[in-house]
Parts: sequence; structure tokens; C-alpha cells
Amino acid sequence: MKIYNSMTGRKEEFIPIDGKNVKMYACGITVNDLSHIGHARQAIVYSMFADYLRYRGYNVKYVRNYTDVDDKIIDKANQLGKNAIEFSKEQIVEAEKDMHELHITEADVKTKASEYIEKIINFVEKLIEKDMAYATEKGDVYYRVRNFRSYGKLSHRKVDELLNGVRIDLEEGKEDPIDFALWKSAKPGEVSWDSPWGKGRPGWHIECSVMATDTLGETIDIHGGGRDLIFPHHENEIAQSEALTGKDFAHYWSHCGLIKINGEKMSKSLGNSITIRDAVKMYDYEVIKYLMLSKHYSSDIDIHDEDYVLAEKQLYYFYNTISAAEKYAKIYNGDANGERVEDDSLNTIKEQFIVAMDDDFNTPVAIANLHVALKNLNNLIKTSNKANRQVVANTVVKSVNDVKEVYGVLGLLKQNPEEFANKMKEKYLSKMNLDEKYINDEIEKRAEAKKNKDYEQADKIRAELDSKGIILNDTVDGTKWDIKELY
Repeated sequence: MKIYNSMTGRKEEFIPIDGKNVKMYACGITVNDLSHIGHARQAIVYSMFADYLRYRGYNVKYVRNYTDVDDKIIDKANQLGKNAIEFSKEQIVEAEKDMHELHITEADVKTKASEYIEKIINFVEKLIEKDMAYATEKGDVYYRVRNFRSYGKLSHRKVDELLNGVRIDLEEGKEDPIDFALWKSAKPGEVSWDSPWGKGRPGWHIECSVMATDTLGETIDIHGGGRDLIFPHHENEIAQSEALTGKDFAHYWSHCGLIKINGEKMSKSLGNSITIRDAVKMYDYEVIKYLMLSKHYSSDIDIHDEDYVLAEKQLYYFYNTISAAEKYAKIYNGDANGERVEDDSLNTIKEQFIVAMDDDFNTPVAIANLHVALKNLNNLIKTSNKANRQVVANTVVKSVNDVKEVYGVLGLLKQNPEEFANKMKEKYLSKMNLDEKYINDEIEKRAEAKKNKDYEQADKIRAELDSKGIILNDTVDGTKWDIKELY
């Protein structure tokens, strides 16, 4: 199994520190507002990491944090006339609701910065003792960047280059413009805690160093987060942690790509920031997951409105194929252990999934394999005959079982197929201003016309429904209807 390591810039064989035990930390949400679709992608990606590693037999301890002390949180709380910590608690409850709606596997440990103040202060004190940090008369504490010789090794930049084109804080008492805050002295109206340097609160970067080392140890296997965190957040985490322990902070640095909406960077100022809450109102949670996983986790995604529609169509096809397959297998008493059709795409579903996912969690390839397998399964059912029905039924049972097992690891195809299909139909009928009763009434009228050999009227009804986006399929079990837009 290989994972791309941002530190080295290449895929590396995954060898955990402690045998089958994996320690993973992912930077979570700063809870100054409702969670958006970018937060969803990151949560989906790193829960997928944990779920797949567990599927491969690893014991995973997955830690994800909440930043609940931050400038933006304080500003928003002050605007609302609320205590910043109470406001953060409210927002964390909302974030948990959103993640639940996405059916995301929860982290094993969810840490909050506000619950780590004492340990953060102890961590900072030790950095001061090592001459890696210093306090100012004002009560701020800064990290001495130039004292950490390998600073910039993750972002592959030199310290002096970092001064060019980057906003540098010029707070009173800083020895060097590149130094960053470990502890910030309290300003009027800010939440604060007592410390050896006076009332204040932690800087952003120190929070993750302390929470990660406290829950997982001095060196962890995988550290994840959005690519926008490489510098300065993750670079500063490395500097803080390794200066204190003298050990590598993480063996594998993993970074998730960013999201654009209709070609533009997602931001509130552009009005294109989509909350998870709004997204799940518009789209089934599996549609959102499928869209996120159809691109490699490390690549940026430019999400257009039609991408959601395409994801709906593809999942609709998958579920309909599974539904038809399960009905076929039931009719012909399929046995997963019986003789099966020779088809590599169907007989090696699990093996192909593992090959794809072992290659740096390559979900796009895994999903492409799913397309091929279900297309072949669909064709197999449609072309079966009396001579091979038992073998086909055996193949169908085994294939569906395998698909559900491995793609369930990605959080896909876990719903009842007919219920999912009906949800999609209801959604699209609503968009088309049609209802199921009208369609069924028209089908009955058409059946009556055919019974009376009024084929012209029967064709007219079919054409009328077709013009409204409804397609009919005459089967031995009667006339079935479907929605053209879903194909």
C-alpha cells in the first residue's frame, strides 16, 4: 500500500510505526459559522482513509479537532453579543448534525482547543525553556522560527523567501517579522485564560501540536488537512512539535485538494459558499459523497451544478442495476458459491478495489471499476437465457455481495435500492410538476386503448408522456415508467 507524502513529494510504501496500529490526525473545522461543502470534502476524505485502513486490517485511532478559540470566532460571537466559548459549543452541535446527515464515520477522538489550555501553556513553557520561544512585555509569546533549522521543509521554502509576498504581523515585541504567535495577550472583549504571561489565549498553530501529541503521541503515522494548510499551519505545527520532542512529528503528510464552485474559488464574499445543510436539502448524501470521491482526494474540484445531476444519474443507474440483479438472483435461486460466469470485471471486484485503493486511496479508479462491473452485470442479466440462468444468478449474487462490501467502505450503495430510486423519482417529478398518480392513470388509459385495439390512442398517450419527460417500457410484468432526465 502506498500513500503520497507531501513532505517528500512522492508516493511511499505505508509502514505504520506500530505494526497494525495506525495513528491519524486531521485538522478539522474552525467553528465560526455553519460548515460548508469544503469541510464536507475533507471530512469525507479522512473518514474514507480511516474506513479503508480498517478494511485492510489496521487498528486506526483517528483524531479530528475543532478549533473553538479563534479570531473569527471571537469576532462573530461579539457581533452576536455571545460568549465566544458558548458560541463555539453551539456551532459544534450544528457541525455534528451536518456530519451526521452526511453519514460520515465519526473520528475516534474529537478534540477542542478550549479543553487543552493547561496543556497548551505547559507546551509553550517548554519551548521557552528550550530557547525556541520568547515572551514579550505585552504578554504575547512568539516562536523563534530561525532557531528551527529545518523550517520550511514541508512547504519547500526558505525562511527568507517567506518574507516576500506574505503578510507579516508587526506586533510590538517581535524579534523577527517571521516569528509567529504561540500565545496571544487578551484584548478587551476577548475570551481569555490566566497564564504565566498574563491573560490571553492560544495561537492557532499550537492547538494542533498539543492535541495531536496528547492523543496520539510524539510521532504519528498520518497527518491530514486541506492543501491550504501546508503553509503556515502545518509548517508551524512541525516546527513547534519537533523543536519540543526532537522527533519527527508525522511520517506521512497528506493534503486534500480545494473546492471551486462553477469555476470560482468558494467564498462568502462571492456568494457561492454552499453549506452542508443546504447541500443535503438539495441532494442525497450519497450523491455528495460520490461527487467528492469521483475525484482523487489530492486534486482540486471545480463543482458545477450539472456535476451533482450527473452524480445522481450514475447512482440511480447503479441502484437500479443492483435492484434488478437482486430480483433476478431471487427468482433463479442464485448461490454465491456456485459456478459463475467467466468475467474478470465481476469475479475480481474486491481484488480490483484493493489494487486501486492501495495506490494512494485512488477512489476515481475504484469508481471507474464499479462502472464497468455494473455495466457488465446489467448486460449479463439482459442477455441471459434458459441454458445459463443458474450460472448467471450465481454470478449476480456474488457480484452484488462484493460490490456492497467494498463500495460500502466508501460509504456508497448502502441504501435500499428501490427506496433510493423512488427518492430520485419523487425529486424529479416535483421538478417536472408531475405526480405518480397522473402517470399511472395515463398508463391505465393506454392499456385500455391497447385492449380495445386503439393503437393510435395508445401511441398518442406514450408520445404525450414522452414529451413531458416520462419514458415507458412494456415488460412481461406490465408497463413500467421512468424519468428520461435520469438517463
